[in-house]
Amino acid sequence: MEQTYNQLLGHYPFNLEDLPLQEQEFLASYLDLVEQCNNLSQDYIENGQVLCISWIRAYSELAPLLPRDLLWFFGGDCLHYMPDEEIEQFQRLDELRFAAESSAAVFDYATERAKLFNLVH
Repeated sequence: MEQTYNQLLGHYPFNLEDLPLQEQEFLASYLDLVEQCNNLSQDYIENGQVLCISWIRAYSELAPLLPRDLLWFFGGDCLHYMPDEEIEQFQRLDELRFAAESSAAVFDYATERAKLFNLVH
């Protein structure tokens, strides 16, 4: 999430010298969410859903910067922004992870995700 935050800072309107209040509040909410996730705070899932949906609605031109994994992770209304095929892929990835964990096998999320999403050449 921190990497995505840093990417946002390089794009308009977040790269303006005099950042408008709306963008200041959005970035503050983002940093709050990072802290909530790190601490597993009580409402971090709901707050993550709110932030992702706000991002898509307010900054649609920056939606490609929002990792799809975050939409899946936070779930709820975020899933409305994912096609069924993508949801199925993430479900399969979760199944593979659970199977590996239940057999005490090592599971490399990035590698398995790349294979499942055909990102490996």
